[in-house]
Amino acid sequence: MTPPNQTRSRIVLFVVAAMFLGSFGVAATLFFSGWKPTQTRNVGEMLSPYPDLRPVALQRADGTPWQWQPTSRHWHVIVAPPADCGAPCLQMLDALQRVWVSEGRHADKLKVLWFGELPAGAPEFGGLVAMQPSPGLQALLPDVARADALPVYLADPNGYLVLRYPAGFNPSGLRKDLGRVLK
Repeated sequence: MTPPNQTRSRIVLFVVAAMFLGSFGVAATLFFSGWKPTQTRNVGEMLSPYPDLRPVALQRADGTPWQWQPTSRHWHVIVAPPADCGAPCLQMLDALQRVWVSEGRHADKLKVLWFGELPAGAPEFGGLVAMQPSPGLQALLPDVARADALPVYLADPNGYLVLRYPAGFNPSGLRKDLGRVLK
């Protein structure tokens, strides 16, 4: 017969092992059954599959080629407005400047790629990169931008579109998502 302390120790060990291995069993069951959560933490809409922007030849407004640089760890807000956008583009640039400034010390890790002509009176800030319009990029974007409907996209440092923010989105949602990825 085993002493009571040894029996109690074995029971405690068995319970701890069952709890530890049981959580793996539950996780494996959920994963292999295909269960996915109905809601995620991000505010923007996750794109699936992620469009790959790396094969598209992108150029800055001055004609120099744009290269994705994954080692720099910059995230990219992408806007491809229509020509002669006017006041809606000015409002969007103002909102994106505020988002960029709100990132504080992490703002240097964020680039705002604006594919098209900057409207007159557009705010200039450190993260704004004026780009030439790109038909190849437009073909990969899920939405067609109109002056009254400007979607915004978030691309990771490797050049993949990750999140979509539909026209009329709240910029604070973009700021929240950026706060998670720019750390």
